[in-house]
Amino acid sequence: MNASDLIASRERLAYYDSQSIELPRALTPLEAWNLMMAQPQPILRWAFRVRDAISARFGVKRIGGFSGRRRDGVQVGDRLDFFLVEGVSPDALLLTERDRHLDVMTAIRTEGARLTITSSVVVHNAFGRAYMLPVGPAHRVIVRGMLARLRKSLR
Repeated sequence: MNASDLIASRERLAYYDSQSIELPRALTPLEAWNLMMAQPQPILRWAFRVRDAISARFGVKRIGGFSGRRRDGVQVGDRLDFFLVEGVSPDALLLTERDRHLDVMTAIRTEGARLTITSSVVVHNAFGRAYMLPVGPAHRVIVRGMLARLRKSLR
């Protein structure tokens, strides 16, 4: 893990998860994103609908989920679905979403055939803390599933 992969210092984080997997071949971070998002897990569509319906009542913008749209290139300032691209290099893609309740960063990093996804969150208020109660554990399971599906698709 690289310190730049976090939204804030470790002691300020309300949530942290980092998962790695060895793939059958090396990918760039954007290639990994494209492959993982090409066919998002069906439960994600449902989860984002529920998230948007509940969060909208608290003034949180709807994010809609993942489009599955393939991107051939990105630069800082672009959007990958609801994420803002804050950093891009041959071995890292830094994605954020920030609002008045929480700041989120997902870092997709590659080192040879090793892919690591690190997610970190800083919460700003009670709604942010309540939001992370179900989202934190679910996020770990979802990322684990995405990584397993990616490895299987590359075999």
